[in-house]
Amino acid sequence: MSLFKSASTVSLLTLASRVTGLIRDVLMTSVFGVSAMTDAFYVAFRIPNLFRRVFGEGAFSQAFVPVLAATKTEEGQEGAKSLVDHVSTLLTWTLVFICALGVIGAPVMVWAMASGLKPDGFEAAVVMTRWMFPYIGFMSLVALAGGVLNTWRKFAVPAASPVLLNVALILSIVIGAPWFRRLGIEPIYAQCVGVMVGGLLQLAIQIPALRSLGMLPRIGASAAAIRAAWTDPTTRKIVGLMLPALIGVSVAQISLLINTQIASHLATGSVTWITNADRLMEFPTALLGVALGVVLMPQLASARAAKDDARYSSMLDWGLRLVVLLSVPCALALLVFSQPLVAVLFHNGAFGEADVRRTTAALMGYGVGLVGLVAIKVLAPGYYAKHDMRTPMFIAVGVLVLTQALNLLLVPLLQHAALTLTIGIGAMVNAAWLLVGLIRRGSYKPEPGWGKFLLQVTIGTLVLAVLLLWGARHFDWIALRDARLHRIGLLAALIAGAAVLYFAVLALVGVKLRSFVRR
Repeated sequence: MSLFKSASTVSLLTLASRVTGLIRDVLMTSVFGVSAMTDAFYVAFRIPNLFRRVFGEGAFSQAFVPVLAATKTEEGQEGAKSLVDHVSTLLTWTLVFICALGVIGAPVMVWAMASGLKPDGFEAAVVMTRWMFPYIGFMSLVALAGGVLNTWRKFAVPAASPVLLNVALILSIVIGAPWFRRLGIEPIYAQCVGVMVGGLLQLAIQIPALRSLGMLPRIGASAAAIRAAWTDPTTRKIVGLMLPALIGVSVAQISLLINTQIASHLATGSVTWITNADRLMEFPTALLGVALGVVLMPQLASARAAKDDARYSSMLDWGLRLVVLLSVPCALALLVFSQPLVAVLFHNGAFGEADVRRTTAALMGYGVGLVGLVAIKVLAPGYYAKHDMRTPMFIAVGVLVLTQALNLLLVPLLQHAALTLTIGIGAMVNAAWLLVGLIRRGSYKPEPGWGKFLLQVTIGTLVLAVLLLWGARHFDWIALRDARLHRIGLLAALIAGAAVLYFAVLALVGVKLRSFVRR
């Protein structure tokens, strides 16, 4: 399967995940609105997700996938299976310890992330954190399974599994919340049950796929098995690579933690407004950046193991051109068309006009840095595939300092919107820094034609922006609240028209779109 087809598979399944996630969020805002309890839930859900991104999908995947791909290339299926068994054993027992510690230490973690929550919100966040913290265990094992399947170029199951979480959360709103209300329990607690059921389902769906490859891990439970796993040189190499990766990923999550802490001290609802903007921002970052990163990481590691530098650089060039082609128009769309997006998707039920305005402001901040947020997903694997975890770590530390310095300047002026704007600016700096580093060390040699390509994309994006800006200003998206189908139809027509216009202009100015498909 070609890189483009692989990335398309991941993107389409990620789209299904994001659409079901969007349905979940629309139901969430319509049923629960914006309140201290929604802030409490988002804080509580963010805590296990923070650890998941650090230990599971973050440092662990960055260290594990390149080593697994290299082991598969050099030692074959048998060597890879032995590595997976050892890593699974160590990871499982580490997760048991972390989950127990998280349940006990929930009050400390909630205070560290959002000490500004009101007393009732703070207590609710502690309870919900304890309910949901074991989710990190499920998702870290899902990350391991996904790393194995992606290395064998089986992208469908890992990409589709997040849909199960969204379905579980949708059912918890539609069925669980009314049931909890009848029992006299705060309805939003049903979301915690949905999170845990969703995590279990995501792990369960990986098992048949792993078994079909003969890569279902054998998790050792004895002291001898754990000792054998720890003394394996390749396993220890992964652990060694994880340490700098852990710092690098932790820096990004520390930035998120600080921003959530700041938001909790601003107006009630700030955490929810930022979270809703984050959901919309994740559409292009997941469809483009995550999909490309998932596909490129094992392929770059394989090229590095085979010492094929030309293929390595060529894959990076293809990925970056695709990032520019698709993320630049998306970024401009977030800047000029944010209010229609927020109004149509969230302006229902308990989510009011003021909430639309504040979420729109946060979403525009993300638009400033969307290209950087997507590009990092392609550029960082260029380092990880060569087992260089330190350079991205040092860059992340520098960007953290920059981001928080900008927060000091901008939060008093822009309130919650400053927190997304500084993340966007930091992402652009991070991506530029990673790109320069790859070029300077000779890992990436840009292929000819970049100047012309950038000009062509700029022309197409400006034409797209004119249409979206007209649509944003010509219609009163707030006043159309009661005409739901009409508003949805207008949004769909404008987005579809903008996309068709963009690609038509690209074709007219000479962009050869088929060249991306052939890769």
